[in-house]
Amino acid sequence: MNTIFLYSLAGLATLIHNWLGKFISSELGLHILELAIIGLSLIVFLVLLCFFLGYMERRVAAFMEIRLGPNRVGPQGTLQIVADTVKLLFKEGLTPNSSDKFLFNLAPFIMVIASMMAIAPIAFAKDFQIYDINIGVLYVSAISSISVLGILMAGWSSNNKYSLLGAMRSGAQIVSYELSVGLSLISIVILSGSLSLGDIVLSQQNGWWLFKGHIPILISFVIFIIASTAEINRAPFDLAEADQELTGGFNTEYSGMKFAMFLLSEYINLFIVSAIAATLFLGGWMPFHIGGGPSSFNHIMDLIPSSIWFLGKTFTIIFIIMWFRWTFPRLRVDQLLNLEWKYLLPISMVNIIIVTLIAIMGWHF
Repeated sequence: MNTIFLYSLAGLATLIHNWLGKFISSELGLHILELAIIGLSLIVFLVLLCFFLGYMERRVAAFMEIRLGPNRVGPQGTLQIVADTVKLLFKEGLTPNSSDKFLFNLAPFIMVIASMMAIAPIAFAKDFQIYDINIGVLYVSAISSISVLGILMAGWSSNNKYSLLGAMRSGAQIVSYELSVGLSLISIVILSGSLSLGDIVLSQQNGWWLFKGHIPILISFVIFIIASTAEINRAPFDLAEADQELTGGFNTEYSGMKFAMFLLSEYINLFIVSAIAATLFLGGWMPFHIGGGPSSFNHIMDLIPSSIWFLGKTFTIIFIIMWFRWTFPRLRVDQLLNLEWKYLLPISMVNIIIVTLIAIMGWHF
């Protein structure tokens, strides 16, 4: 039996379930309590994740620009992000008098909730995910589309022309680049024959799709990274928040915790797109194997815990997306849309035909 199954975390969930069952006899009550624990654990994880990503982004920016970065608050500046969080917590949250107050206050929650819901089917390790839904790829694509509603809601309800213009830019951008993202995901679905993220990971036991899917999957991977960066409004595609043009874009009127929630959702979305890329193209928690049979190399790879594999791949892609931000200049709106409609989308459509041919003929490894 392959040693990767020695590192399954299914036993951890069973152990917690049995321990809680000693105190609660009702199955319904036990189920509700477990859901509450999962939700609380997810919130804590995401807050700590955003702390780390905020510090990581500043360090990556400093590395790219040959400077030190945060180095005053705490050892090596590790507490700088904590100081920023405290500042946002104690800042007064202002609501413009002429705004639609209900929608203005609802928009940040829509953004965060949509981001948190998209994490459910992602496997962080072997047998360790919130919900392995059999249409995981479709679920993530659908849920991630909800975030644009929060952006449009924030821009319109602010009653600010800069906020509205930023929201409209973001809407056009997300709707456009979703097409290329979707076609990139479909290429993996075609080869694996499943929409379940768990099944897609298992289909890569004898090799990651990025390597055994030939050049068309490499093209899909590159298009996915570019289009996903645009979809989460990160530089060089951050036209929705172009400070030089829109003073902040759709979140211009936000402050305090409401502004922090937009920042939180941005980092969560960054983690999600990186995790999806790692899962579909790089095997997720699956170790790197050469060939399908047992070998000393594969055995050594199996000794590394599955969670380490997943997080290592995910943060590698996060680093690449951060690298984009500090390397390329911001595009103009016409350049942004031209890139999608004249280049990425036609290439994706031709590429999906080639992937389909490879799947039908069985030419992949």
